[in-house]
Amino acid sequence: MERLTIQQILDKINAEETFHAVSSDYSFTLKIDSYVHYVCGAVHDGHQFRKDLWDNCLHTEYERWYEEDPETKNMVISHPILIAGMDSRFEYDLNRAPETAIYVDAWGKQLWKKPLPDQERQKSLNKHHAFYKVVNALISKIEEKFGICVVYDMHSYNWKRWDRAVPTWNLGTSNVDQTRFNEDINSWSESLGKLQLPGGIQSTSKINDTFQGNGYFLKFISQNFQNTLVLATEIAKVYCDEYDYIMYPEVVASVEKQLRTRLVDHANSFYNRHKK
Repeated sequence: MERLTIQQILDKINAEETFHAVSSDYSFTLKIDSYVHYVCGAVHDGHQFRKDLWDNCLHTEYERWYEEDPETKNMVISHPILIAGMDSRFEYDLNRAPETAIYVDAWGKQLWKKPLPDQERQKSLNKHHAFYKVVNALISKIEEKFGICVVYDMHSYNWKRWDRAVPTWNLGTSNVDQTRFNEDINSWSESLGKLQLPGGIQSTSKINDTFQGNGYFLKFISQNFQNTLVLATEIAKVYCDEYDYIMYPEVVASVEKQLRTRLVDHANSFYNRHKK
């Protein structure tokens, strides 16, 4: 993996070079093993939290982890194009627009002891801006090359906080063209519902049940690219104990192994259905 500036990353994408990179400010990673018609993203995978902010933060390290999406990058690690955040959403949230990306409070609790100085806010917003410059270049290149693109926008959610039965997988589709992409949405949901998970964990899948797909990553791509479908794909945190802070690596490994084929099959069906 190379440490690259944003301009170096953009130049490599424009030249259709393959590479594994971390941004020069260590805010995100991008690997491109080959240029294909689909992209995987894990914008909430990151857990880094800038040391300058520690003393001013009211949330504990555990509270931050609880709201992040650990291991979502590893669930799609084998796929040829993968972009993932390294910073915690508690510094700046890549799944929110720039004007709301820095939290004042988070999940009902004030985040900062004192309001963030403008200089600290700007450091974080610069990273948000750089990430989306790369996203824009990446999707532009894929649409230019293939005419269409499908993005698997991987997230997780805390299922134990719900007071009703919730699905293992939820697809949020309220901000994509549900008519044009109806077959692709339904087939992805059905495929996820067929995963075989260890330890007797049920794999159920629903559309717009717990979340509706209102994230900025999805909206940014959908609003700027007419021929790209973003599938906001949430897995319930059945791969960890969200209260005891314990990871279940065998569940992550099982999801990753099955998505190696299921995700590729779905992406290929999408391409064959929509290619010009």
